[in-house]
Amino acid sequence: MADSALSIRTITESDLPDFHRVFAWSFLDEPVADHRWLKVLELERAHAVFDGDEMIGTGGVLTRQLTVPGGVQADVGAVTVVGVKPGNRRRGMASLLMRTQLHSIHDAGESLAILWASEGSIYRRFGYGEYASSLSMLKMPTRMPFHPGVTVSPARIRQVTRDEAMPFMREVHDRVRRARTGWLSRVEKSWDVHLSDAERDRGGLTSYRYCLHPEGYVVFRVKHGGDNGGPSHELHVRELVCETEQAHADLYRFLLDLDLAGSISFFTAADDPILHMVDNPRKVRRELTDALWLRVVDVEKALRLRRYSSDVDSVLEVEDPLCPWNSGRWRLTAKGGEAVVTRTEDPADVSVDVAALGSAYLGGTRLSVLRRAHRVVEHTAGHVDALSLAFLDAREPHCPEVF
Repeated sequence: MADSALSIRTITESDLPDFHRVFAWSFLDEPVADHRWLKVLELERAHAVFDGDEMIGTGGVLTRQLTVPGGVQADVGAVTVVGVKPGNRRRGMASLLMRTQLHSIHDAGESLAILWASEGSIYRRFGYGEYASSLSMLKMPTRMPFHPGVTVSPARIRQVTRDEAMPFMREVHDRVRRARTGWLSRVEKSWDVHLSDAERDRGGLTSYRYCLHPEGYVVFRVKHGGDNGGPSHELHVRELVCETEQAHADLYRFLLDLDLAGSISFFTAADDPILHMVDNPRKVRRELTDALWLRVVDVEKALRLRRYSSDVDSVLEVEDPLCPWNSGRWRLTAKGGEAVVTRTEDPADVSVDVAALGSAYLGGTRLSVLRRAHRVVEHTAGHVDALSLAFLDAREPHCPEVF
């Protein structure tokens, strides 16, 4: 329940200085002039919470497309810049903001909301499902050979300037993201945010290096290091985008063979095949973490939108106090990949809270795992396993950018 003294409204241009300040302070940071997120903030979708005349909370929604299983482009609300001014926690501000955002996303016709969570204990209670996609933090030494079955083509890989690289990267990224579950569309300014290269964004590393393959590209920074034995620099990969498996092998080989480099670090997909390409996978250190959190805003529309890997016919009972239009029983009938979703009074085969449905939606978390976690209840034997298989995609969902 929100504090009765609080109010919320959409911001205007004149609110931006306060909005910027409150958000920075909420992360124990200092406001920075021309901060990168200001470039993509949509004023008409940004909200501020007030205690009287004092702004004490912020939140925004970005208009994006998310690729969901089957290569379908789903309109989503990408939630961002959520912050609470210090000294104002536990007043119900998050509840007020989340409810306002979810209702506005629904009104905009978007069936899904997504976010990256700064704290893992907050968003499930607002219906967001964790591990909708995962990130794998890889660190590996250079010079590792591939196993004999991996071929590397003679394609030339060129380092170029940012200005030379951008037209090619935009085209390649747009083609690839339409086929990769979890990838987002990028508006013009989101490229500047994703590849922001101001000194304050580098963390002591170099500016970005841009290297182009005929069928892909890689962007990375360098952390200089070494000892009396010579240089041993760290390569920190920001993005590796490939249209073909051959380009993927070629670009990894390029990074592994770079002169003066000693290691590679990369936040990549949970199913990145590099572990199975090198001859000694134990030398690749991997740490898995959550990435996208996903919220089903419109159950009927969202379940119809995506494609399914196997046929299924189940009645799901959904509980959703924040979005009451979702609550009730839904018959999901998938055949040949496509689904029909209808309200029903038939007995439920499976009961699922809306956050668990969000975790499973992209295929990142199995409903069978959530059943074992007491998040899903099976009423008719076999239906959870059948739904788990139907929700899977050919590849693990992956979102390569924070917004």
